[in-house]
Amino acid sequence: MIRPLAPAPRRLAWERFTAGPLFALGAAFIVAYSALVLDPDLPADVSWVLSLVLIVTWIVFIVDLAARIVLTPRGDRWHFVWTHPIDVLSAVLPVFRAFRVLVLLREVPYLQRRSGAAVRTNIVVSAICYSVFFIYFISLATLSAERNAPGATITSFGEALWWAVVTVATVGYGDAYPITIAGRLYAVLLMIGGVAIVGTASATIISLINERIGQARHERHGETRAVSPIEPTTVSTAESPADPSAAPPADPPA
Repeated sequence: MIRPLAPAPRRLAWERFTAGPLFALGAAFIVAYSALVLDPDLPADVSWVLSLVLIVTWIVFIVDLAARIVLTPRGDRWHFVWTHPIDVLSAVLPVFRAFRVLVLLREVPYLQRRSGAAVRTNIVVSAICYSVFFIYFISLATLSAERNAPGATITSFGEALWWAVVTVATVGYGDAYPITIAGRLYAVLLMIGGVAIVGTASATIISLINERIGQARHERHGETRAVSPIEPTTVSTAESPADPSAAPPADPPA
């Protein structure tokens, strides 16, 4: 079981202070990266501005991660890195940079509750959002790596998205596949993420079915108790009133 991090007031204050700017940078990264990949024929000045946004976002995310590690107590720094994989990966791989936006979903009050329905809602919402973002950005990254490669079978976003979906669904028709080293690395990430997505979806569905079955049994048991006949109550001899016609007990001999 992973132990919780020790309180770090300075790191928490830093995270509260940078949450808004990082959210804006994450959204800007999504727009800039999508525009650069989906439209390679953009004007040079527009491409330069969008590329600058990507570089600035990368630098800021690296600085943010380094600051949070430094502000964590010395004995918990490696533990912080281990328990924040999205933050670490977003500073290394561009495809994970947009996931920093989804981390803010944890701040929604309803999703912070610990009841069964709230926990399941948190899992479902997070799984759907992460799945959509993951497939979308893996498709973009693979298209960027494959589009100009000789003999490539993934040369448009539609083909990249189709390949990503059939790979996650473990269908694998084989009509589209990456041929570059970068594209195959993205394919490995997609396969690993696909296992997690399918596993989370299956576990959530099974949990929901089990809860519905339990509720149905509880309701049926309650209805059975409500319509069951009331058993007659018997009064024990010791507690029953004395028979007035019965003779009084004889006096003991003198």
